[in-house]
Amino acid sequence: MKLTGKLLVILAAVMSLALLSGCASGATHGEREPSVSSAQEVTVPAQEIIAPPQAPTAETAEEPVSRTEAWVASMSLEEKVGQLFVIRPESLSTEFTPQQAHDTTEYGVTELTEDMARQLEKYPAGGIAIFGKNISSPEQLKGFVSALQQASPLPLLMGVDEEGGSVSRLANSPAFRQAEGDLLPQFESMAEIGTSGDPGAAENVGLSIGSYLREYGFNLDFAPVADTNTNPNNVVIGERAFGSDPVLVSQMVAAELEGLHAAGVLGCIKHFPGHGDTVGDTHDGYVSITKTWDELLGAELIPFVNNLENTDMVMVAHISLPNVTGDGLPASLSTELINEKLRGELGYDGVVITDSLAMGAIAQEYSSADCAVMALAAGVDILLMPEDYAAAFAGVVQAVRDGRLSMERIDESVGHVLELKAKLGLL
Repeated sequence: MKLTGKLLVILAAVMSLALLSGCASGATHGEREPSVSSAQEVTVPAQEIIAPPQAPTAETAEEPVSRTEAWVASMSLEEKVGQLFVIRPESLSTEFTPQQAHDTTEYGVTELTEDMARQLEKYPAGGIAIFGKNISSPEQLKGFVSALQQASPLPLLMGVDEEGGSVSRLANSPAFRQAEGDLLPQFESMAEIGTSGDPGAAENVGLSIGSYLREYGFNLDFAPVADTNTNPNNVVIGERAFGSDPVLVSQMVAAELEGLHAAGVLGCIKHFPGHGDTVGDTHDGYVSITKTWDELLGAELIPFVNNLENTDMVMVAHISLPNVTGDGLPASLSTELINEKLRGELGYDGVVITDSLAMGAIAQEYSSADCAVMALAAGVDILLMPEDYAAAFAGVVQAVRDGRLSMERIDESVGHVLELKAKLGLL
């Protein structure tokens, strides 16, 4: 991790506050030792060390400032906005158009270039999502992930879709499936795991996947799938789900999350409020479901409701729910679905992330800037892979400057993201 002068100021401030609040005795429950910078020795010229901001006292503040609040208060607007994005590595390359960056198989980058490092400094993303086209060998992957972390001013969330089964970017990569045998554990599908009826099997999935993800530098898995496969004509979920019984799915999701956490990897339940009773694919365009909220609560929502306290993130789908909301928007952009239902009625106060904003249901209808602003206004914390990252980044910055998004709204989400990183021991 590169330590800039600004970052040293923040670090000094956080250390001072930790000492004052009695936090210097050790990591809190659930935190782990830093995984990026602990082995590095950095010599800093004396002129780069700047006195940290004064810590609040009884005379200057009614309540003590938390470490996360200290981080947020020390960040520029651009640094804050960057933390709200998880992007493809190709979005950091000026050699690719946005369409090329999001191509599923072509135009993949497998090493960090100087151009990408400059872009990461200009647009300091909070995380990177790796895909199969970014993998050429196990050694290359480990080096690529490490180089991205080293180039980032703040530690990155390194994420991947590693569900087990058909959606497994590492396990299904040719680089890991050699002639002499698979180098990583293989799982036929989550439906097959669900058929066992044994939550222990799902926990083993999480532990196995989480262990090898951790080995290659990942700290976030966009899994488990919490959808209930209630529609046999579903073309996008199917065997990715644990089954058609929401109670069984709920138990399996909880167990897989336990396995991921035991391996030191964050989990993300998806695709809220449930993609199981759809026919269309939001990758391609508009998709809606006709169920009411009460109908969803009786089936598709059960695995989500039962795991809100277990998960680290909730991923919101781009499906529209005309019989639930009055705004006609995809769930990922809907204040009614996110702030009023998920956060309000269901009481979830953790990180909310969109599904990929480059998917057809969003990219065909909204600009990268507009959908990013709309999602944040609706209560989202992390914007996943907008089609045009630079445009989305600039759009959010401008929305704050002209008052369409308040700084309080931004600070709230940045705080959520940094709390996740602190949970991992990255801060």
